[in-house]
Amino acid sequence: MQNVKGTYDFFGKEQALRKKVQSTLQEVFELYDFDGMESTVLNELELLTSKYAGGDEILKEMYQLSDQGKRSLGLRYDLTIPFAKVIALNPGIEFPYKRYEIGKVFRDGPVKRGRLREFLQCDADIVGTKGPEAEAELMQLAVQVFRRLGISVLIRWNNRRFLGEVLEAVGVRPEDTQSVMLTLDKIAKIGKEEVVKELSGKGLQDEAIRGIGELITMADPTFEQIADRYGIGDSQGALEVSDLQKLMERLGLDAVCRFDPYLSRGLSFYTGTVYEIFDASGSFGSSLGAGGRYDAIIGQLVGREDVDYPTVGISFGMESIMEMLQTRPIEASGACVTVIPIGDTIPDALKAAAELRASGIRTSLDTSKRKLKKSLAAAASNRIRYVVLIGEDEAAAGKVRLKDMDEMTEAVVALEEAIHQVFRRLC
Repeated sequence: MQNVKGTYDFFGKEQALRKKVQSTLQEVFELYDFDGMESTVLNELELLTSKYAGGDEILKEMYQLSDQGKRSLGLRYDLTIPFAKVIALNPGIEFPYKRYEIGKVFRDGPVKRGRLREFLQCDADIVGTKGPEAEAELMQLAVQVFRRLGISVLIRWNNRRFLGEVLEAVGVRPEDTQSVMLTLDKIAKIGKEEVVKELSGKGLQDEAIRGIGELITMADPTFEQIADRYGIGDSQGALEVSDLQKLMERLGLDAVCRFDPYLSRGLSFYTGTVYEIFDASGSFGSSLGAGGRYDAIIGQLVGREDVDYPTVGISFGMESIMEMLQTRPIEASGACVTVIPIGDTIPDALKAAAELRASGIRTSLDTSKRKLKKSLAAAASNRIRYVVLIGEDEAAAGKVRLKDMDEMTEAVVALEEAIHQVFRRLC
């Protein structure tokens, strides 16, 4: 018996840490006034394979299946397309609408560090805001999330519309644009020479290959340098880049956000700004999150391309974040109090534990019936500060024995007083 390759079970301290990361994400999402959502894991294959969805690259990794009614279905490979479906099916939703979702997605792709076949995505999206303030707000959100997790990040960003305008200026045909973007997106991984070699095998015109070669040999070009070189400073994509860049400078986001003229991301549905989040130290190569603007999907899915649904989103890679935190762990939460019955006092212990929990104190109940010395040692090893002991004498008197494992003190008190002391010191 073994797990399917690329899938894992999580429990104990690792699961506690995962829940802590999820709680951090949820707290920040709600702090920014995003509403929670749960979309369907199973979806019609026609939706997931739509030309407006993930594109050929992602479809190769999609899990396909059929039900007893012979209907063609698929497991969601991200949370974006199911979210777009929800908006399309509910025209009464008031815009701008901000939603977050934390849920599992499935991809039958290569397994490597930080990339699994069954994994958790944590998304936040804004529908109904055309301006760069939506992208800026999501970047602010990302910075705050990673600050709380103790991870310094670098956000690389670009604009696909602007990149398309650059490629057109160097002679790339419209039908080749998407393919060229996918290759340019690999430049940090495979290097400039390999990029040119790969492009040469795609049947591009010699003029286009030369133009791209000249573009990628520019040393860390700024947006302004590229726009001036190709005379496209007044194009729509260039104006979008300029507006977002000015806004980020005013917000101080330019300290952690770097313009990357070759970034395009693999999914073809992005229409404007795209961004990817990395460990600032460079010691961890996988992306910690990514996102971008996708203004066209929802209208196309409902067959109303005349209706405007400007949308921008961000996705946090839970598995990559966990890989980072394995080397820089944050303290996982556990029980604050353990209740230990001594003798025939289990009903009293259950009642005491229930009242502690009703007061918002995380409480474990030790019913192992092992020697008290071993139970106290177990509590100490789990860093539980308080132990509530209930022997037959304490039960008869309607009291408990509260033991402070840090200060090595104990006192017989009423349960209400024990709750007050624990809550005051821990909460």
